[in-house]
Amino acid sequence: MEIIRTGSQPSGKGPEDYFTGSVRIDPLNNPPDPARVAMALVTFEPGARTAWHTHPLGQTLIVTAGSGWVQKEGGAREDIHPGDVVWFAPGEKHWHGATATTGMSHIAIQEKLNGSPVDWMEQVTDEQYNQ
Repeated sequence: MEIIRTGSQPSGKGPEDYFTGSVRIDPLNNPPDPARVAMALVTFEPGARTAWHTHPLGQTLIVTAGSGWVQKEGGAREDIHPGDVVWFAPGEKHWHGATATTGMSHIAIQEKLNGSPVDWMEQVTDEQYNQ
């Protein structure tokens, strides 16, 4: 058994290559092999968002605070709110983040395949974000 105490892992800034705007990532759990799951609390300031990306084994988001948007490639942008749970299927191209006026936090849960939980792609343009 391992207990990971709150505050025992440092927060990180969402890298500019993968995020637009101010994003803080607080790691929650990243156990060693053979476990594959990784979890983080991700906090987006208003207007902040991920780049387009996919997950080889899918991703679950649990919205914990604020208001946000999610969109899969070819789909409509959807509103998300605290208590909502979002599932992205393996390989489904998508993005997520805060609305233009309200911050949003979610717990992101994804599994690693061959050591990687995500494949990053191009940034979400302002036009795509604001549609």
